[in-house]
Amino acid sequence: MIDPVIRLAKSETELKEIANRLRHHVIEMTSEAGSGHPGGSLSSADLMAVLYFRVMNHRPSDPSWDGRDRFILSKGHVAPILYASLAESGYFPVGELITLRKMNSRLQGHPVRGKLPGVEMSTGSLGQGLSMACGFAMAAKMDGKKHRVYCLVGDGELQSGMNWEAAMFASQYKLNNLVAFVDRNRLQISGCTEDVMGLEPLQRKWEAFGWRAITVDGHNIANLIEACTWAKRARTRPTVIIMNTVKGKGVSFMENNVAFHGKSCNADEKVCAENELEEAMRSCR
Repeated sequence: MIDPVIRLAKSETELKEIANRLRHHVIEMTSEAGSGHPGGSLSSADLMAVLYFRVMNHRPSDPSWDGRDRFILSKGHVAPILYASLAESGYFPVGELITLRKMNSRLQGHPVRGKLPGVEMSTGSLGQGLSMACGFAMAAKMDGKKHRVYCLVGDGELQSGMNWEAAMFASQYKLNNLVAFVDRNRLQISGCTEDVMGLEPLQRKWEAFGWRAITVDGHNIANLIEACTWAKRARTRPTVIIMNTVKGKGVSFMENNVAFHGKSCNADEKVCAENELEEAMRSCR
């Protein structure tokens, strides 16, 4: 297990290195468990590095700090990338990551509130996270609080109608403190999203529901930082950042490979994946 970073990253290069460290953890965790969801975890890694090490206000030493920004992982099956981000931030020891999905582990297959510091909400029932995030954002406005609420949803789960009910609610109540991210990797467990139930034109749909919407390269650190800065300037509407991403990003044989939606690497694949990610980390230094 590689050592933790536990620092606030300033540069884009640092953030890229941290994103690949998070990917390394995901491979190690899911391979040790023999199960899990590495594909969507890897596609989300760059965003998670930007949020936890650059954008969000949070205190790993005080997880219940009232002024913290809240993060909701709607696509709870990619819990490994959340756990890796929390551990690297200092919420719990990095060495505990290897216990993913094991008996009596705090690292369940989906996030469970109360099990681990930093987990704001139990998630995994697809389509529900955005509604929870709306509740967090509405409560903050009612209480006059200044923190922001960030929610990561998968593109496949947008096929669930509950998301669009939440989208209407957020627009109706002018939740400008809410930012949704869509991991637009275009693959779900059944195949291509557009074959299962097409989502396009996705940005125009969000805009039609009253949201500020932008589409970015979800693996470009500068684009992600700029989009998050743009989101903070919202005055009367919620913001959605649609991230064009690659499922399995960072590991050549996993990229755009739907088989790794919910399958871990075998022993030989694990070695190849870790070698690629370690080389990527070295190139950032």
